[in-house]
Amino acid sequence: MPLQKNYRIVSGMIVLLVLVAASAVLAIQLINNPAQDSTDDTTDTTTDTTTDTTPDETPDNVIPPTLNVTLLTNAGVMIETNETRIYIDPIQLNDSFVDYPADIVCVTHPHADHYEPDSLDLIRTEETIFIFPENMSSEVALYNATPVNPGDSILIDKVNITAYYMYTYPVGEYPASHPAEANWTSYIIDIDGFVLFHAGDSKNIIEYYQIKGLIDLAFFPLGPGCQTMANYEVVEAIIRIAPKYFIPIHYGEGVQDSWIAAYEDDVEEWTDCTPIILDYWTMYSFDLSTCC
Repeated sequence: MPLQKNYRIVSGMIVLLVLVAASAVLAIQLINNPAQDSTDDTTDTTTDTTTDTTPDETPDNVIPPTLNVTLLTNAGVMIETNETRIYIDPIQLNDSFVDYPADIVCVTHPHADHYEPDSLDLIRTEETIFIFPENMSSEVALYNATPVNPGDSILIDKVNITAYYMYTYPVGEYPASHPAEANWTSYIIDIDGFVLFHAGDSKNIIEYYQIKGLIDLAFFPLGPGCQTMANYEVVEAIIRIAPKYFIPIHYGEGVQDSWIAAYEDDVEEWTDCTPIILDYWTMYSFDLSTCC
């Protein structure tokens, strides 16, 4: 019995030791390989769908190119784009125009209602380019201007300027106030494909046939008839050149309104031109992406 009892005790101790050993092994494994959080053990399989996007560069989101036309006084015009400011026959400018310096100044002829040094001096800078008829030799020298005759063209950056014909006819026994032989000039100005024509002091001359259909915006004088085209003759000039738009210049008080009242139906009947009637010192803007 004692031997049997001792055997049982020894067997129990062996089993206990085995269990302790197994527990120790398991503990060592847990220490060396700790359980990881399931969120750390997963692989991120999501795909980043965000992309770098730029604003929609469609025409609807692009600022359209514009051309601003300011009717000064008499035949004076200021033409502005984002890059260039052009004056034609500026006179009677006040001091505020110091803030609007000229890139280019075109003068059609030397009469005092078209050429005024005080106004030119107000808007000139060291970079201003002056374009005068070659006939104005003393004025060309004074302003270091580029002299031109009808048919001459000058390219200034993106602006192409062509001097064109401008003259009137004798009236009875009186000689022409703007003789053809003086070679004074009107101007055709092409700004990125938008073409303007400034007639200066001209009659409805035969040379206009040569530029028919080439002009987007025409500036025609309204009189007086002894010195420029006037009345129905202006309608005939519009028919002859066929511009898309027409702005009257060189008119007396109220004449622009009386002219449009008298001849608007004729312009509508015989042409596709849109008259734009401005008072002096007012501006009109053309959206070049839609108007031409």
